[in-house]
Amino acid sequence: MKRIIPILLLLATMVTGNPLWAQSNVKPLDEKKTTQKIGTLIYYINNYYVDTLDMPKLVEKSIVATLKQLDPHSAYISAKNVKKANEPLEGSFEGVGITFQLFNDTILVISPVPGGPSDKVGIQAGDKIIKVNGEDAFGEDITNQWVMDHLRGKKGTRVDVSIKREGSKDLLDFTIIRDKIPLFSLDAAFMLDKQTGYIKLNRFAKDSKKEFDKALDSLKKEGLKNLVFDLRGNGGGYLGTAMKIADEFLTDGKLIVYTKGIHQPRQELDATTDGGFEKGKLIILVNEGSASASEIVTGAVQDWDRGVVIGRRTFGKGLVQRPFPLPDGSVVRLTVAHYYTPSGRCIQRPYNEGVEKYYGELNERMKHGELYHRDSIHFPDSLKYETKNGRTVYGGGGIMPDIFVPFDSTRYNNLFSALIRKGIYNTYVNNYLDKHRQEMEKKYKNVEAYKNKFEITDAMFDDLINQAKEKKITINQNELTPNIPFYKLQLKALIGRNLFNQNAYFYILSPMDIEINKALEVMSQKNAFDILK
Repeated sequence: MKRIIPILLLLATMVTGNPLWAQSNVKPLDEKKTTQKIGTLIYYINNYYVDTLDMPKLVEKSIVATLKQLDPHSAYISAKNVKKANEPLEGSFEGVGITFQLFNDTILVISPVPGGPSDKVGIQAGDKIIKVNGEDAFGEDITNQWVMDHLRGKKGTRVDVSIKREGSKDLLDFTIIRDKIPLFSLDAAFMLDKQTGYIKLNRFAKDSKKEFDKALDSLKKEGLKNLVFDLRGNGGGYLGTAMKIADEFLTDGKLIVYTKGIHQPRQELDATTDGGFEKGKLIILVNEGSASASEIVTGAVQDWDRGVVIGRRTFGKGLVQRPFPLPDGSVVRLTVAHYYTPSGRCIQRPYNEGVEKYYGELNERMKHGELYHRDSIHFPDSLKYETKNGRTVYGGGGIMPDIFVPFDSTRYNNLFSALIRKGIYNTYVNNYLDKHRQEMEKKYKNVEAYKNKFEITDAMFDDLINQAKEKKITINQNELTPNIPFYKLQLKALIGRNLFNQNAYFYILSPMDIEINKALEVMSQKNAFDILK
């Protein structure tokens, strides 16, 4: 226990004395009031407190409580969770390579990852995993965590599974050798019309630039001249990745973003010469879920008058986090700087009233009517900035789109929410494909054929609603009747996703996507892009 104080003092020396971390303007710590004080307190608690304590757990709670006093985005990650926390941004994990869902207490394979370990041995969409290494894999004790614990594992290790497949009387046994499995950050890429391509990115991960470039090149071969880049719900990711993707749209030398903090001098990131889409009409879709790296890309495009931003005001996260390792393998993601758009905007929302108030602000936007009416949004003149061509933009609370599209509360109403939340849609899709997958795969060889020829019949939809009634969901006809076409299309898209892939879901839904339709309308208007001049 006596080693705690020297360790804390060593950390203090590293923070205040290491030239890689410290800047000349860092104020020296008063160790008697800081590191020595903390270390001494831990020593007293460990040696004199009345009850036995889990000291590492107590220290972790102290770290978490301390970080909450700083800002909403500084965070502590325990040693056991570091790898899991990094997976979405690093873009891979190690395991068997399946997308699964727990359906009637059974592991249902939605799809194997193409080229992954499960795909290579012949596991198919619709298969049910009944045993894992001889252990029953069904029943009320099977949870998502159970599946992760049993199917994930180090590359090169073996896992034996027994599969129940429609049409096969006996269980099918497979031996899978775990491998590195990619996590894709690009949800969809397809052509909206003969000249307009669509790319949807869900986060800015390590390999997002490669995914984006591949999608862009593919769409160019299909005739892409204009691009709709969808960042709705994209919560951010790596600053470097955001910079590289923004570089695709901007010409050489243009400032993309700069960062600055008390202990970090101003650092500017500029566009280079090799942008993949520096000409052509560009529209970026955003909403209240677009944050951080999404706002960097959107801000750069807007400030340089490169493209039109459509949607609703973004989240408003203008802080940069840097990971710092702690001695036990845990990590602190500490906010080290603000980032600023080319016009000088810091779009970070205020957080001086606490974390709860900060994250609750999105609910306040809805209460105040901001999601429905642009006029309800007010920015002070002190936060006014100008784009390259003199258009007025604002900082201090997210990025305001050039063209506002209200949230459609009539479509995404309480009934629709209940159908999704209570699993009515997913249950129906899984049951339907359990019975019809083989005939569907024979009849619809590709997504295009499925989209054009498959229809949700009235009988199918009535069956869906009857299942909802059985689950005690109140069917409000005022919510249901005007939205039946959309509800049917949602069901068709979900079946398409399970039958093909994630791309199919967005492709099928796109004709009824309000923001996408607005983007196509703007693309088709002769003078729509004059607002950038």
